[in-house]
Amino acid sequence: MSAVISTSSPAIDLTAVKTRQQAAWSTGNYAVVGTTLQIVGENLCEALDLRSGARVLDVAAGNGNATLAAARRWCDVTSTDYVSSLLEAGRARALAEGHDIQFQEADAENLPFPDASFDAVMSTFGVMFTPNQDKAASELERVCKAGGRIGLANWTPESFIGQLFKTIGKHIPPALGVKSPALWGTQARLEELFGRTAQEIRATTREFVFRYRSAAHWIEVFRTYYGPMNKTFGALDAEKQIAFTEDLLALMETRNRSGDRTLVLPSEYLEVVIERK
Repeated sequence: MSAVISTSSPAIDLTAVKTRQQAAWSTGNYAVVGTTLQIVGENLCEALDLRSGARVLDVAAGNGNATLAAARRWCDVTSTDYVSSLLEAGRARALAEGHDIQFQEADAENLPFPDASFDAVMSTFGVMFTPNQDKAASELERVCKAGGRIGLANWTPESFIGQLFKTIGKHIPPALGVKSPALWGTQARLEELFGRTAQEIRATTREFVFRYRSAAHWIEVFRTYYGPMNKTFGALDAEKQIAFTEDLLALMETRNRSGDRTLVLPSEYLEVVIERK
């Protein structure tokens, strides 16, 4: 009797991947970096054409950039993330501005809301990092009402951040079988994720510009406060940290357009508006 040799790949433990991701994003203090991205949330709310009184859900909201942008437009906003400390930072910002916003800890792949609860659902550089992309997209669709809108800001594969994660992967290999977050920054993947329930998918290429004192300053800030970078440096010995830093500096050197000692570095992203059927 001949033996049967299995050629199938081992199943991916997405729960374990998510646990590691949550630990990474809980490390440092993403709010320090997140606050600099405020303009992206403002632009996304304009692209969604939000109206006063609209029920809006911000998924993987971080410290609340898009959340606050929607609240400034007098929307009824619920802000969610699976990192409680980031929600606390968002709550403090909302209190300082005098906004009445609901903050709730939630997993983007299992949102604790009934079907069709919101007029608009959005995420800026957040939901794209979920390990189970299809489940996360399905949840965004489920909680958005028919005729509502889903708004996303997603880094593209060729963007600076897309290449940053590729550089990280060179030094710390990503989990096998998990799709790249940067796929959310492609029209093809958006069609795969949302085409079934979308009336229309509009994707506009935009740039966010990182402005820091220098390339070294950017590395210092991201190494200290940006969870994935913090974890990467922490996993490398001293020699490998130097090699990683050199790769980061080389990547930034090719894209820095300041012409002086400061850093003025654009990173491309897709601003996406999905009209629900």
